[in-house]
Amino acid sequence: MREIVHLQAGQCGNQIGAKFWEVISDEHGIDPTGTYHGDSDLQLDRINVYYNEASGGKYVPRAVLVDLEPGTMDSVRSGPFGQVFRPDNFALLLSQAGVASSTDHSLYQSSPSRCSMPRT
Repeated sequence: MREIVHLQAGQCGNQIGAKFWEVISDEHGIDPTGTYHGDSDLQLDRINVYYNEASGGKYVPRAVLVDLEPGTMDSVRSGPFGQVFRPDNFALLLSQAGVASSTDHSLYQSSPSRCSMPRT
Protein backbone atom coordinates (compact mmCIF):
# COMPACT_ATOMS: atom_id res chain seq x y z
CA MET A 1 0.00 0.00 0.00
CA ARG A 2 1.23 3.48 -0.78
CA GLU A 3 1.27 6.21 1.82
CA ILE A 4 1.57 9.94 1.31
CA VAL A 5 2.96 12.37 3.86
CA HIS A 6 1.43 15.74 3.10
CA LEU A 7 3.76 18.69 3.79
CA GLN A 8 2.33 22.17 3.91
CA ALA A 9 4.57 25.13 4.69
CA GLY A 10 4.11 28.85 5.18
CA GLN A 11 0.95 30.91 5.20
CA CYS A 12 -0.10 30.09 1.64
CA GLY A 13 0.78 26.40 1.92
CA ASN A 14 -1.13 26.02 5.17
CA GLN A 15 -4.19 27.86 3.88
CA ILE A 16 -4.30 25.73 0.74
CA GLY A 17 -3.51 22.62 2.79
CA ALA A 18 -6.35 23.32 5.24
CA LYS A 19 -8.78 23.50 2.33
CA PHE A 20 -7.27 20.32 0.85
CA TRP A 21 -8.00 18.42 4.09
CA GLU A 22 -11.57 19.74 4.14
CA VAL A 23 -12.16 18.45 0.60
CA ILE A 24 -10.38 15.09 0.99
CA SER A 25 -12.15 14.50 4.32
CA ASP A 26 -15.50 15.18 2.70
CA GLU A 27 -14.68 12.79 -0.15
CA HIS A 28 -13.79 10.03 2.34
CA GLY A 29 -16.70 10.70 4.71
CA ILE A 30 -14.49 11.95 7.56
CA ASP A 31 -16.02 14.57 9.84
CA PRO A 32 -14.07 17.41 11.55
CA THR A 33 -13.33 15.18 14.57
CA GLY A 34 -11.77 12.46 12.41
CA THR A 35 -14.69 10.03 12.64
CA TYR A 36 -15.95 8.18 9.58
CA HIS A 37 -19.59 8.97 8.77
CA GLY A 38 -19.62 8.00 5.11
CA ASP A 39 -22.29 6.13 3.26
CA SER A 40 -20.22 3.94 0.94
CA ASP A 41 -17.51 1.34 1.44
CA LEU A 42 -15.69 2.97 -1.47
CA GLN A 43 -14.94 5.94 0.79
CA LEU A 44 -12.82 3.66 2.99
CA ASP A 45 -10.99 2.17 0.03
CA ARG A 46 -7.37 3.37 0.20
CA ILE A 47 -8.13 5.78 3.04
CA ASN A 48 -4.78 4.78 4.56
CA VAL A 49 -3.00 6.61 1.74
CA TYR A 50 -3.80 9.94 3.41
CA TYR A 51 -4.82 9.01 6.97
CA ASN A 52 -3.53 7.00 9.91
CA GLU A 53 -6.23 5.15 11.80
CA ALA A 54 -5.93 6.04 15.48
CA SER A 55 -7.63 4.55 18.52
CA GLY A 56 -11.39 4.75 18.63
CA GLY A 57 -11.72 4.54 14.85
CA LYS A 58 -10.53 8.13 14.38
CA TYR A 59 -8.66 9.07 11.23
CA VAL A 60 -5.72 11.46 11.53
CA PRO A 61 -4.22 13.14 8.46
CA ARG A 62 -0.70 12.04 7.67
CA ALA A 63 0.54 15.62 7.46
CA VAL A 64 3.22 17.99 8.67
CA LEU A 65 2.27 21.66 8.94
CA VAL A 66 5.22 24.07 9.09
CA ASP A 67 5.37 27.82 9.59
CA LEU A 68 7.64 30.51 10.99
CA GLU A 69 4.94 32.35 12.89
CA PRO A 70 2.01 31.15 14.98
CA GLY A 71 -0.81 33.12 13.29
CA THR A 72 -1.46 30.75 10.42
CA MET A 73 -1.10 27.68 12.63
CA ASP A 74 -3.65 29.11 15.07
CA SER A 75 -5.94 29.76 12.12
CA VAL A 76 -5.70 26.14 10.96
CA ARG A 77 -6.23 24.83 14.52
CA SER A 78 -9.35 26.95 14.97
CA GLY A 79 -10.65 26.24 11.46
CA PRO A 80 -13.33 23.73 10.48
CA PHE A 81 -10.97 20.72 10.46
CA GLY A 82 -8.43 21.92 13.04
CA GLN A 83 -9.37 19.18 15.51
CA VAL A 84 -8.56 16.41 13.05
CA PHE A 85 -4.81 17.09 13.37
CA ARG A 86 -2.70 15.86 16.26
CA PRO A 87 -0.73 18.56 18.12
CA ASP A 88 2.55 17.04 16.93
CA ASN A 89 1.48 17.59 13.29
CA PHE A 90 2.31 21.29 13.80
CA ALA A 91 5.93 22.48 13.57
CA LEU A 92 6.53 26.10 14.49
CA LEU A 93 10.12 26.84 13.49
CA LEU A 94 10.56 30.43 14.61
CA SER A 95 8.17 32.29 16.85
CA GLN A 96 9.94 35.69 16.84
CA ALA A 97 9.11 36.85 13.31
CA GLY A 98 7.88 35.51 10.02
CA VAL A 99 9.91 35.17 6.87
CA ALA A 100 8.23 38.17 5.28
CA SER A 101 9.67 40.52 7.88
CA SER A 102 12.96 38.90 8.81
CA THR A 103 14.55 36.74 6.13
CA ASP A 104 18.05 37.68 7.26
CA HIS A 105 17.26 36.64 10.83
CA SER A 106 15.77 33.31 9.88
CA LEU A 107 18.62 32.43 7.49
CA TYR A 108 21.64 33.60 9.44
CA GLN A 109 20.92 34.25 13.10
CA SER A 110 18.74 31.24 13.88
CA SER A 111 21.10 28.56 12.59
CA PRO A 112 24.29 29.97 11.05
CA SER A 113 25.96 26.55 11.07
CA ARG A 114 23.35 25.28 8.59
CA CYS A 115 23.65 28.21 6.21
CA SER A 116 25.96 27.78 3.23
CA MET A 117 24.94 31.00 1.46
CA PRO A 118 27.35 33.95 1.63
CA ARG A 119 25.95 37.05 3.29
CA THR A 120 25.45 39.93 0.84
